[in-house]
Amino acid sequence: MRLLFLGLNYSPELTGIGKYSGEMMEWLAARGHEVRVVTTPPYYPAWRVSEGYSWWRYSRERSQAGAEIYRCPLWVPEKPSGLTRVLHLSSFAASSLPVMLGLASWRPDVVLTVEPAFTCAPVALLAGVLAGAPVWLHVQDFEVDAAFDLGLLPAGGMIQQFALWCERLAMQCFSRVSTISPRMVERLLQKGIDTSRAVHFPNWVDVEAIYPMSEPSPLRKELGIRRDEVVLLYSGNMGAKQGLEALPELAKRMREQKHLRFVFCGDGAYRPQLEQAVAAFENVSFLPLQPVERLNELLNAADIHLLPQRAGAADLVMPSKLTGMLASGRPVIATAAEGTQIARAIEGCGIVVAPGNAEAFAQAAEMLGGNGELRRRMGYAARVYAERELARDAILQRFEAMIESIAS
Repeated sequence: MRLLFLGLNYSPELTGIGKYSGEMMEWLAARGHEVRVVTTPPYYPAWRVSEGYSWWRYSRERSQAGAEIYRCPLWVPEKPSGLTRVLHLSSFAASSLPVMLGLASWRPDVVLTVEPAFTCAPVALLAGVLAGAPVWLHVQDFEVDAAFDLGLLPAGGMIQQFALWCERLAMQCFSRVSTISPRMVERLLQKGIDTSRAVHFPNWVDVEAIYPMSEPSPLRKELGIRRDEVVLLYSGNMGAKQGLEALPELAKRMREQKHLRFVFCGDGAYRPQLEQAVAAFENVSFLPLQPVERLNELLNAADIHLLPQRAGAADLVMPSKLTGMLASGRPVIATAAEGTQIARAIEGCGIVVAPGNAEAFAQAAEMLGGNGELRRRMGYAARVYAERELARDAILQRFEAMIESIAS
């Protein structure tokens, strides 16, 4: 097949949507499909364009798997807010439009795009019309809902109503709309997508690359962590939707628990605040984002993974980092309401506490931190779940079959 992909984030970004979009399209290219990707220079989660790339120039490259990648100009704000995010996303929609229209003459069999950013949706639809090709929208986050529910944009007024109307109208035009959890599929149906076009397409993990190590991770030694210390790890993007304000409070409450050690790894707009909030704590260490070849060592440095989420986000987003946590064979402590998809995924593999309940979060950390047998049992369940439900090749083979079906 000829596959044309439009997305804000792509490899070599190490976290979030860029990681999954890159793995998906590179996997398809390695399977022999002709793949062309229209994206931006890598900038996430640091919110600055990576060295060696330009924010204002168009460029073209070919990946190792054979995908042809077109990188378009993108304005990246120094301090992302509601308004600057809208301008940021709009800059890519505008810069990608001429490239997508030009590639329509290549006659792709399927046009694919991903939300975020939903501002890409009209561009992908127009390219699909010109190419005479079906268009597939994959929803990683319900970006429009999250922007208002999490306070990034003012909720309850005409702006929200207009944004939701535009989203609903655009979604009706796609041949297929997929998303990453059953509860998020339910939300698609609530937005008017009929069951014949709504698809469950979960995120995945390479269970061959991420696995429980038989020996302690080398990262523990590099950080000076004793063998008898229990490491509670947060790794990934440090941004607005992650609910990271819970971490300083947790570290503060655990200061007298000398066997507990916190490691916070990642980058993003909230990292400076997080560093400042725990600057006086001896039980906290920071790491930068780790290269992909060290990801397994990072995840295995943990005895417990931390997955904070803000209230209201648990069924709008499904944290991409969760798949690796589970594959590493470590239990997870997550903040989510009962009955949400996050709570369902972690059942038996960790502990779920209500968002904003600092006391319950601390009690869960203390209980798991002091019970090695419970950690082993939940970690084993997490690994079994990852192998059974999240294996990369099985998920992507099903996706490949679905896009072949609509292409024909």
